[in-house]
Amino acid sequence: MTSDELTALAASMPFAKLIGFQVIEAGKDKVVAQATVRDDLCTAGGIAHGGFLMTLADCAGALGAFLNLPDGAKTTTTPESKTNLIAAAPAGSVLTATATPVSIGRRLQVWQTRIEREDGKLVALTTQSQMNL
Repeated sequence: MTSDELTALAASMPFAKLIGFQVIEAGKDKVVAQATVRDDLCTAGGIAHGGFLMTLADCAGALGAFLNLPDGAKTTTTPESKTNLIAAAPAGSVLTATATPVSIGRRLQVWQTRIEREDGKLVALTTQSQMNL
């Protein structure tokens, strides 16, 4: 995908704009996105808020599901998501979310997203279901 196409994909999710979601790579087998941990996305102590991490993962997984919609489907929704928060990400960190499919079905998809710091440390691991609509 071109840079303009990747930007358009991110722009198609208005809430993603609030967290600074940027699509780096997007395909049917993998979505890579980034966001910087800003002060307003932190908890006390200047570390990334869990809700921010969940949003980052949800956006990446949803984008992957959207790219895998079967014929006749128009969009997806997240009926279930589980996030394990593993390590802290301090303000200023650039986080990379890599979403890959676990299962792609006609009605339901399952995606797993790894969120890592620049040093490669795993920050969060999310597994989400995406219903094809």
